[in-house]
Amino acid sequence: MSETRTREKSSPRDIQKRAFEFALRVVNLHRHLQSQDSAARTLSGQILRSGTSIGANLEEASAGQSKADFVSKCAIALKEARETHYWLRLLAASEIVPSDRLEPLTHEADELISILTTIVRKASPARKT
Repeated sequence: MSETRTREKSSPRDIQKRAFEFALRVVNLHRHLQSQDSAARTLSGQILRSGTSIGANLEEASAGQSKADFVSKCAIALKEARETHYWLRLLAASEIVPSDRLEPLTHEADELISILTTIVRKASPARKT
């Protein structure tokens, strides 16, 4: 079965698991950056906050009191994923971390953004034009 087809059949818990595993990787990156210069340490705090917030917001979404609450929390998780992607790009562009070392994490951020975009679009009420 192809990866795309597998993803189509994935459960809502899968995105939560992926976000949690992503957060663990961000925590490890943060630890690495803390031993570097002040720019690296500053950026490490930014990426720690946004990268761990994705999963936290998805946990809140799963306990949402309404569909609107669910959509709101997923939209926040999407914003945090986009912000994390930005910080990863900045870390690579500034050569604080070699881009090849960040590529797997950046790729997973891209995947989370795609999945969350789909969730938010499908769960949002139809917009009137």
